[in-house]
Amino acid sequence: MKILFIIPYPLGESPSQRFRFEQYFGTLKSKGYILHVEPFMGSQQWQLFYGRGKWIHKIGILMAGFYKRTLVLFDLAGYDFVFIHREACPVGPPLFEWIITKVLKKKTIYDFDDAIWLTDRKRESRWLQRVKWRSKIASICKWSYKVSCGNEYLCAYARQFNTNVFHNPTTIDTQLLHNPQQYTKIKRNKIIVGWTGSHSTLKYIMELEPVLQGIETKYPLVEFWVIADQPPELKLMNLHFKPWSLETEISDLVQFDIGLMPLPDDEWTKGKCGFKALQYMALQIPAIAAPVGVNKEIIQNGMNGLLCETPAEWKHQIIQLIENEALRNSIGLAARKTVIDRYSVSSNESNFIDFMK
Repeated sequence: MKILFIIPYPLGESPSQRFRFEQYFGTLKSKGYILHVEPFMGSQQWQLFYGRGKWIHKIGILMAGFYKRTLVLFDLAGYDFVFIHREACPVGPPLFEWIITKVLKKKTIYDFDDAIWLTDRKRESRWLQRVKWRSKIASICKWSYKVSCGNEYLCAYARQFNTNVFHNPTTIDTQLLHNPQQYTKIKRNKIIVGWTGSHSTLKYIMELEPVLQGIETKYPLVEFWVIADQPPELKLMNLHFKPWSLETEISDLVQFDIGLMPLPDDEWTKGKCGFKALQYMALQIPAIAAPVGVNKEIIQNGMNGLLCETPAEWKHQIIQLIENEALRNSIGLAARKTVIDRYSVSSNESNFIDFMK
């Protein structure tokens, strides 16, 4: 069985790819699958494309990506399946998906883990709306042989256009990667309250700024950590920014005593797959999360994590964990068990293999 993976990002860098299918590559190969991967752009191009400015370079990256996609079309005959993650191209209509499925008649597995038919930008320009062409998600779902979605909210959307839809959750490798026993937690006279994410989600932690300011005034031994691809604009005295790195991602995360996952409650965030909370939980870090979308399925409030909505609730729950080490430990242990039992690579491996057959 030969499968071509058409993906938007370089291998090993995007959580969307790493924790949905890249970590299963070894298992697929051991079962006789032959895999070939075609990212739209390389690592340096990816960092430049999603950075600020440099529009001439970005246009060049798009043109190079379109050229690579065109060349791929001439190699499709040798593949049994084509696996497309999110979209073949970051802009424009689903031209390549149409050629692959309707003209070349290749069986296609379509995978996504966000509500990508929508946008999380409140004031998005009409020009960008036209360029992104988000209506193509419905067409790709309709044309595909199978559709793989990260949660039931996304599955419900896909089932409007395709009956062959599978719930394939984002999962964590709790043995080789997110295993707290393999990393050293540095002893400090500090309690680390942390958040991790990307430039696109930094706006969510910004909403907690007043709460965090009040906490650091009352608890000077608390330090706030942010792990991301760019610094936050949080006005905090005890803020520590750690640039995200694949090499240090887990060793940095394991230093957290408390992990935060704030989210607004809207149609976009209902499509989130709870990855941030799952990372914390797998490392035995008690997570405090907004009760949005799949978070309500992952976290049983007060048992394996904490849920809160209002600023007062956020402040209360953070303080509760700051003051109670025993509670942090008990929630952390229960959280890791939840991930191992329901959201780990080992628990989902047979489901993933069945889906790929």
